[in-house]
Amino acid sequence: MIINKLSTYIFLAGCFIFLTSGIPPTENESQISKIPVYTFDEIEPMFHPETSNDTTYVFNFWATYCAPCIKELPHFEAIGKKYANEKIKIVLISLDFKSRIENGVIPFIEKRNIKLPVIVLADPDANAWIDKVDPSWDGTIPATLIVKKGEKAFYSKEFTYEELDLLITKFLEK
Repeated sequence: MIINKLSTYIFLAGCFIFLTSGIPPTENESQISKIPVYTFDEIEPMFHPETSNDTTYVFNFWATYCAPCIKELPHFEAIGKKYANEKIKIVLISLDFKSRIENGVIPFIEKRNIKLPVIVLADPDANAWIDKVDPSWDGTIPATLIVKKGEKAFYSKEFTYEELDLLITKFLEK
C-alpha cells in the first residue's frame, strides 16, 4: 500500500513537471514579464548618458496610489506621441511595490492605455538612492528628471501639459 501511494505521488509529480515544462506563460505571467523590475543600482546608469549623446531622456517617478501622478501621466503620453520622431526617450519609473505589479500596475497601465515604457524601481532603501537622483529631492512624487548631454534638470512637481511641452521643447533645442 505504501509503495502504491509512493508510486502515485512520483507519477503525479512527473506529470506535473512534464505538463508545466515548455508551456507558454499564462496571460498574467506574460504581462508581468512586460514590466522590468530593477534596483536603483541597475537603472542609475540611465541617468548618466554619454555627453556626446544628443537624445533627451525624461524619467518620471510615479506610483499608482499617487493622485497627482495619475493626473499628469496622460501629459507624458501625449508628449511621447507629439515628439515620437524626435530624439527623446521617456521612461515611466513606477515606485509601486514589486508585489503590486500583477494586481496594481499592469491593470492600471492597461486601463489607461499607457504606451510609454514602464519599469518598476523595487529598491526599498529609498534613503540610499533619492539623493543620487537629485540632492534636492525629498522623495515626494511625482518627480521628473530630464537629462541631455550631461545637463540635468530635476522637478518635484506635477506638470500641466503646457509646462511639460515647453520644458521638452527647450531641451530638444539644446
